[in-house]
Amino acid sequence: MSSNVSSPDSLARLAQVIESRLPQNGGDPDASYVARLLHQGSNAFLKKIGEEATEVVMAAKDADFGGDKTKIVNEVADLWFHCMIALAHYGLKPADVVAELERRAGTSGIEEKALRKVLAREGDAS
Repeated sequence: MSSNVSSPDSLARLAQVIESRLPQNGGDPDASYVARLLHQGSNAFLKKIGEEATEVVMAAKDADFGGDKTKIVNEVADLWFHCMIALAHYGLKPADVVAELERRAGTSGIEEKALRKVLAREGDAS
């Protein structure tokens, strides 16, 4: 299932295409699905993210009972794609997400979550 294509390069290339579809970059909603979603506003692509996340869950649950595991990959690809549309809309890049994952590397998930709660409480208190 894996390929020799570098994932960060593939994500960066896809991000460039998505960014080219932004309204401010001349994205044509009549010619591009991405441009259409972006033109419709955040509710459109956020709804798609929710739908795709649900489909990931359903594919995983199916795999638990003998279903085709490749459907998980297909659904995650759809989810990531729509998340990349959101990133572009908000002026962010996949590299920002990768950097955050790298920042978290080596940190216990339990510790990370506890730290975020403490920081949120401190932010609420100020």
